[in-house]
Amino acid sequence: MDVTSDDFLRLLPSILEAIADAQFVALDLEFSGISNQQKSRLRAPKQHAGGKASLQSRYEEERAAAEKYQVLQLGLTCVGESLHRGVYVVRPYNFNLNPFPDEKMNIQRDVTLQGPGMYLRDIPSARLMITAMQFLYRHNFRIEDALNSGVRYLSREEEAEERRIEAQLRDKDEAPLVQLDPNDIVSLEFMHRVRQEVMTWKSRSTVKTPEFLNIAPIGHGRPPYPERGLNGFQRLLVHQYVKTEHPDLTTTTRQGFVQITARNPGQQDAQKQYRTKVSEERIARQVGLRWLIEAIHGADLSAINPDSLIPADENKKASMISHFNSLRSRLKGQSTVLVGHNLFLDLIYLYACFFGPLPDRVEDFQRIIHSLFPRIIDTKYLATHDDPDTAGFNLEELDRMLHPQAQPVIELHPGHIKYAAADSTHEAGFDSFLTARLLLRSSVSIEASGRYAEELPSPVEDAFYTPPEGEGDDLIDFKDATEQLEQIDKISSESSSRPSSSVATSRTNFSHITKFDLLGDLADEIDPFTLRPKTPGVVNEPKPEPEPKIDNETGRRLPAWENDFWKVYGNKLQVNGTLEGVCDLGLWPQ
Repeated sequence: MDVTSDDFLRLLPSILEAIADAQFVALDLEFSGISNQQKSRLRAPKQHAGGKASLQSRYEEERAAAEKYQVLQLGLTCVGESLHRGVYVVRPYNFNLNPFPDEKMNIQRDVTLQGPGMYLRDIPSARLMITAMQFLYRHNFRIEDALNSGVRYLSREEEAEERRIEAQLRDKDEAPLVQLDPNDIVSLEFMHRVRQEVMTWKSRSTVKTPEFLNIAPIGHGRPPYPERGLNGFQRLLVHQYVKTEHPDLTTTTRQGFVQITARNPGQQDAQKQYRTKVSEERIARQVGLRWLIEAIHGADLSAINPDSLIPADENKKASMISHFNSLRSRLKGQSTVLVGHNLFLDLIYLYACFFGPLPDRVEDFQRIIHSLFPRIIDTKYLATHDDPDTAGFNLEELDRMLHPQAQPVIELHPGHIKYAAADSTHEAGFDSFLTARLLLRSSVSIEASGRYAEELPSPVEDAFYTPPEGEGDDLIDFKDATEQLEQIDKISSESSSRPSSSVATSRTNFSHITKFDLLGDLADEIDPFTLRPKTPGVVNEPKPEPEPKIDNETGRRLPAWENDFWKVYGNKLQVNGTLEGVCDLGLWPQ
């Protein structure tokens, strides 16, 4: 499904609901440019033997590109499961992004999109990276679609900056005073006229004098008046003059003029609150596409005003608002599993586009991403980790390789049939659809083979581990162990007075009897693993290591997220061409 700026608000509730219902969300991004790794490596000396860079070096290279270029297209595929039918239902969405902020916003964004030698005629400030843009154009992407109907967005950093600027504009007392140039005759004459009009109006004595005074150019409102009204500098001068010399008055900008009225403190506060409310709603609308990323993260979406959404049926607006409020509660704190193919690069661009400046160190990037999205799956790592022969396969080749696989059953939602037959390779929505399909088929195939069990990490024994209440009954208690050693001391002293056994015990010339030697002689009384007396009729044996958790429907369903399977394949990003080869994001939450 293609989503444009015209229908984004109308579709937003249904998209958020698809995210809330999803087992996972697959993501893909298309950019206006990427780093030129080969050229940069030719210019710079090899950092390590074999020409492979460190993960930090690769991160720095991609971070520089993400700070320069923009995300132009985003694909999301929400995957839900129909248990009673035994199928996975997928909903692919394709969004073009408008990289330019709305003209009503105060923030500025550098959208030079620079690259070697190619200029976009309709955007004088924009230069496009020729290799990336040619690639997208060959796959039917058109930059004019992004500019005309692309969905806008604000990053978290841009949202905070916009709010700061709006607050300054609302509080006129914070604005610095402007000093007139003595040689600016036009402005000096204008302010002389303003002073005379204000003083005359304030000295009015008849009821016919209006309750307000409009400051406009001479002749304003009289046909055929040729000018458009006061310019910005003149409006500023009027606001400043009234604020500094007439604190009992207030000013309001109107179309072409400034209106002066008596100050009403209560009315002023109400107006300020109203302007703040309008400003916050406008900022929330401009956040735009980022709301979907925040929903996947599990963030608070309370800033979205349901009244600003366009209902499919005006008669059902009340029920829609109630449903939307319930939906926001479901999403809050619910971090959805995020899936991508070759995801290292996409996550770098995703953070730069929707969150803010990237950190300098790759370790900090790993920590931040893990805190935002605790469960991430890179299908490049998943599909190629156990099969070196497929390491060079791209997304389409891996999808074709697994296409004959009958399980699990995957179907497109009836409202999302764009990719049912058409091949839209390298359209972000289509690639996110292939990524979702690859995850389902590949994980089912690998789990059925059981290969992953060989790579499960060994249990880590922590000397300072405190078991939860009700667990760890078979662990040694320090007090119990002391009492048991005292018992052994007692038995040891008694044994020294016993008659020697008819069965000789073989010892070296350097051996001597200790309480620990007696452990072997007390096999009938003391369990050697727990240092506790054996229970009659019960065989005390060491607790075996737990078997890997396997789904009951192995071969037909995606492994459950708490399955040991994801300890091997989850939160690991394939980064070919680096010494490390893998970017490990941290432990998979259970």
